[in-house]
Amino acid sequence: MRPTRRPSRFWASALPGLAGHLARTMPWTMLLTGCVSGTAVLALLTRFASQTPLDQGTVRMTFLPAVAALAFVPHAHFRPLIQATPLPLWIASVGQTLFALPVLAVTCWVQLQLMASTAPPTDAGHLPAVYPLLAQLTAWSMLTLAIAACCERTRYAALSGAIAVPVSFALIAAASFAPALERNLLTPPAAPHTATTAWYAIAAVALALAVVALRDHWRRYTRRIHL
Repeated sequence: MRPTRRPSRFWASALPGLAGHLARTMPWTMLLTGCVSGTAVLALLTRFASQTPLDQGTVRMTFLPAVAALAFVPHAHFRPLIQATPLPLWIASVGQTLFALPVLAVTCWVQLQLMASTAPPTDAGHLPAVYPLLAQLTAWSMLTLAIAACCERTRYAALSGAIAVPVSFALIAAASFAPALERNLLTPPAAPHTATTAWYAIAAVALALAVVALRDHWRRYTRRIHL
């Protein structure tokens, strides 16, 4: 079969119905559970943080469930059925990922607001910069997304989320505790601008890798029978 070019108005007529289908097939339970659970823990800590204000390290820990939930988003369910449709295969994974990113952004904003509410009014002008933390959380999300997208290309696509979560957490732990990486990625000892640049560079590379992995064709694996 030769690939045919879609009409110019194809996407304009297909996107409304496609958006509704993607919204119905989104793993909302997994995504919202990860986002709400971490935020609920942070809200509980905020209630008992009357003496000592919460720091950015607490937000890093409570945002991890949302990052773990993102690993299950770009999974293409019913792949043989999707391959029979006139739309590209990557539409399902990309569309669901676009639905998930605003949810993660709102979760991050809510957690930052909870953290800021525990700071005394006298220290409002002396709080640590937030933009390195935003870069770090963005890189964590893109890295998890890239690992999950790469797992989708293998024969273990059904376990892509379960594989991506421990691999992502292992890389996050290495960046947090390895001295060679800590001095360039964490503040302190790294300067805020240095850490921000490094994390956004990691996020850009991870995003490019995810785009390549999602756009790639499905690799079919066959066993060779030896007689």
